[in-house]
Amino acid sequence: MSSSPPKLHVLASAAPESQAALTELVGLYGNIPIDEADIVVALGGDGFMLQTLHETIHNGKRVYGMNCGSVGFLMNDYRADKLHARVTAAVENEFHPLRMTTTNADGTEDVALAINEVYLFRQSYQAAKLKVEIDGHVRLEELICDGLMIATPAGSTAYNLSAHGPILPLEAPLLAMTPVSAFRPRRWRGALLPNHVCVDLTILEPEKRPVNAVADNTEVKSVLHVRIAQMPELRARILSDPDHSWSDRILAEQFNT
Repeated sequence: MSSSPPKLHVLASAAPESQAALTELVGLYGNIPIDEADIVVALGGDGFMLQTLHETIHNGKRVYGMNCGSVGFLMNDYRADKLHARVTAAVENEFHPLRMTTTNADGTEDVALAINEVYLFRQSYQAAKLKVEIDGHVRLEELICDGLMIATPAGSTAYNLSAHGPILPLEAPLLAMTPVSAFRPRRWRGALLPNHVCVDLTILEPEKRPVNAVADNTEVKSVLHVRIAQMPELRARILSDPDHSWSDRILAEQFNT
């Protein structure tokens, strides 16, 4: 006896192309409430996929994205036919987010999750000045730069790559620490870190050199200290077509000349 097709919850970005695709798919397959669905189908671009992963990270739902946007690195090609068969045959990758905990100049604290990266950047014309600690050990007493990011393998092909950071295979148990326009130490180009470490970043001279911190789409202004650590108890689950898997796409980026 054949198994029943997976129950699908379909959602889309506000873009006209995504809304048209939503109407088409709901007409063909219906739209199960997300709490009852086996798989979430996300229609849009990479930004919408990232938003969807944040929304599903606490319930463990698998997400199958189809590209209806301008950038679709995380997405599968859009096709309306045979969707049940495609999601059933899809390859799953799962990964754990980073937790960013900030201590702020106004005395408050903020916590946010990052699937791609945590990024610190200068707020004014003055370069940022940071102290970098890994698991309680000071590795850089003073880093002067425009910014510094900690990227996951999932985010290593995004802003991290634009800043000349390394591409990490999706299965690699690593994080990329990548500076943006490092001035001192002038030759420092970043580091590869085990994904289980705790990173502490202290802002030096914060009144003169204010710094903001961002975890994916959440920005905190005027931070004094940032702690970054992986959250193994949470997981994001993404599905990709087996002939164009996310792991293969990330590997291919390393040979994209």
